[in-house]
Parts: sequence; structure tokens; C-alpha cells
Amino acid sequence: MTTDSKLMDMLTGYAASHQHPFNVFVHMIGIPTIMFGALIPLSWASVDVFGVGVNLAHATVVGFFLFYLTLDALFAIVFLVAGMAIAVLAGQVGALPMAVSGTVAAACFFGGYAAQFIGHAIEKSMPVLVKHPVQANLAAPFFTVVELFKLAGLRDELFDEVQRQVRTRREQASSA
Repeated sequence: MTTDSKLMDMLTGYAASHQHPFNVFVHMIGIPTIMFGALIPLSWASVDVFGVGVNLAHATVVGFFLFYLTLDALFAIVFLVAGMAIAVLAGQVGALPMAVSGTVAAACFFGGYAAQFIGHAIEKSMPVLVKHPVQANLAAPFFTVVELFKLAGLRDELFDEVQRQVRTRREQASSA
């Protein structure tokens, strides 16, 4: 396994701020909730392509998938499946009256972020969102998939290496 890859750098940076089990749990709920809230208004803009309705929510999920392919194919495919399921559900909610779908979107989006800030307060770590908002929003759904693999006990060698690198970074920071 390559330990200096873009994937390893991202995972190590993320893991350093997500060690507390409560914070991880909150992110596992909050990130898909934020994604759902963001995809609802994106579902409002749609076109028919050969008789199939395609909207900006679908295009966004595909765009994230293509980016995630540059990191890890298996994680990217799992994201694509889960992301499209969320996009389909967002489209169903987006088809409701604007007042209803807009309220659901706002509640999910802002509620998901509020939950994550609570998780980081408990962990006593600064959310990556504060330091790198674009990077955090691009990477967060990917990390949710990665965390699912970790919880399932899959690809343990990857997670062992991530934790080793987190410890090394902390040791280097404390000795500097």
C-alpha cells in the first residue's frame, strides 16, 4: 500500500479531526443529511434525456463520483450507489410544493451542519469546514463511505495505516 498517496493524505487529515466515536457517529448522520438538503433544490432543475428525467442533483452526484474515482474506485462506486439513492429521494421531496420541499431542504442542510459542529465541540477539534470549506464539502461524502467500510471491518490495513500516520503527525507536532 502506498502511504504517500492523495487518498492517504486526505484520510489522515480527516481522521485527525474525527477520532471521538460520537463525532464520527454524528458525521455519519449529518453528512448524508446535508447532502440530501443540498440535492433537493438541485432536483428542481431537470431535463428529459431520451425520456428519462435527469436533474442537477444527479449531475452533482456523478461529478462527485468522477472526482472520487481519482482517489479509490471501490469507495467511489459505493458512493455512486448511495448518492444516487439520496438524489432520487431528494427528487421525490423536490417534487412536493416549493414551501414544503424548501423547508425540508433548509432543515436538513442547516440541521446537519449544526449536528456536526456539536460533534466537533465534543471532540474539541476544529471542523475542517472552518479551515477549508470547499475541500470539506467535496470530501465529506467520500469520508462517510470510507467510515462505513471501517465500521464493517473492511480494508483494515488501510485504516491501520491511517491511524499510524495520525499518531506520527501528532508526535511530530508535539515535538516541534
